[in-house]
Amino acid sequence: MSLAPSADACSRIVIVGASLAGLRAAETLRAEGFRGNLTVVGDEPHLPYDRPPLSKAVLTGRISAASTALPRRRTIEGVEWRLGVAAVELDSENKRVRLADGSALPYDRVLIATGARARPWAEPSEGQLDGVFVLRGRDDAERLRERLLAGPRRVLVIGGGFTGSEVASACRELGLPVTLLERGAAPLSGALGGVIAGRAAQLQYEHGVDLRCGVTVASLEGDAQGRFRCAHLRDGSRVEADVAVVALGAVRNTEWLLGSRLAAGVNGVACDAGCRVFADNLIVTDDVFVAGDVARFPHPLYLHQFLALEHWGNAVEQAAIAAHNMICAPTERRAHLAVPTFWSSQFGVNIKSVGVPSAADAVVIAQGSFAAGRFAAVYGKDGRTVAAVTFNHGRWIEYYQRLIEKAAPFPPEMTMADCAAFGAPVPAAFPDRKAVVREATAILTGYDATERRVEWIFGSRPQSEQTRTQQG
Repeated sequence: MSLAPSADACSRIVIVGASLAGLRAAETLRAEGFRGNLTVVGDEPHLPYDRPPLSKAVLTGRISAASTALPRRRTIEGVEWRLGVAAVELDSENKRVRLADGSALPYDRVLIATGARARPWAEPSEGQLDGVFVLRGRDDAERLRERLLAGPRRVLVIGGGFTGSEVASACRELGLPVTLLERGAAPLSGALGGVIAGRAAQLQYEHGVDLRCGVTVASLEGDAQGRFRCAHLRDGSRVEADVAVVALGAVRNTEWLLGSRLAAGVNGVACDAGCRVFADNLIVTDDVFVAGDVARFPHPLYLHQFLALEHWGNAVEQAAIAAHNMICAPTERRAHLAVPTFWSSQFGVNIKSVGVPSAADAVVIAQGSFAAGRFAAVYGKDGRTVAAVTFNHGRWIEYYQRLIEKAAPFPPEMTMADCAAFGAPVPAAFPDRKAVVREATAILTGYDATERRVEWIFGSRPQSEQTRTQQG
């Protein structure tokens, strides 16, 4: 891997990913004085847009998908946008990004901001049935919104993570019958643990969702015209519906980096705290950087384990750090140490999270009423506060963030909960780690930057999940 020239000699920067992270990085580069050639590559035809509204306001019709374009914080002059064409190879030896149209972009430094895509249904022929959708991008949301407006007899949501739960909430707001299938004990159990997920399940029941937990889908069936008609479950039952939304988590976009000699795998692209990417020999590079959903970086609050995030705020902050470090002097580099934050709105409840709940083994209700659905839950590990989640109690989230940042003792000293059943910490009840990885938006991925291990997964899961190939 060749070393980059000095900051003064850096005249060509390529950002791969016309995403939130890509946009904010481009803005930061220009704001901090970079005047060289700046190219942003995106596989979608759209300029960067905001994803969180797609499963909420766009589906319910409060805003259109076209109105989700991200506002510009500042004018970005002289940027070449290469939209609608994917990057297919990063040639780190010759320092070129090769595109699907056959062209190549030379660079002095490159930022990887390719994010993630929706995990598709395991059986391609079933996933291509008319009426089967995934929801990740703007075009996905437009197509699903159009189908919901047609008034389907029932919507089937496969997967009870945040996206699946938000889709179910939007359907009920539109007055549509909806069945949600979750293989775990409750929706959001992989992200929040079984205790807090129990309250999320109650929310769905209260709002008329046909929630079925502990079940998986064996197959999707269509009619003679190729239209989705029903799902066959592994317990022998079936669900008839006109629309199925596959919400089984995300796949990080790293395949195009195969052969690049970078530490990239299923969990993302490994980097140091300054967003510099590791080569596959564990030597950090000086010309390749990463930011956003596709990045894995070590975090001191979690014993320097690599952390992969799918958070809006993380993409913004990490992109700014990466852009700064790409063009500054080595002595002026900054570390990306932000505490993960996340929010979701579903069934009239605002859910906010800070830290990494899935890193915990215990939880306590510190404030509010669990039964009433307005509370703050604090998560702990080895006597230390590692995360907090609030339901309609978001004004306290910054307070708990400060506790996490200073590794405050767990349980917290301040407890103002009116629920005696949670007067003391209880096991957080996270499922096995495979389920946590699928649903969680903040994932600890261990200490191995190159993931040079084979892990075999057997059981009643879709064929595409039964094995994981060797990474690195």
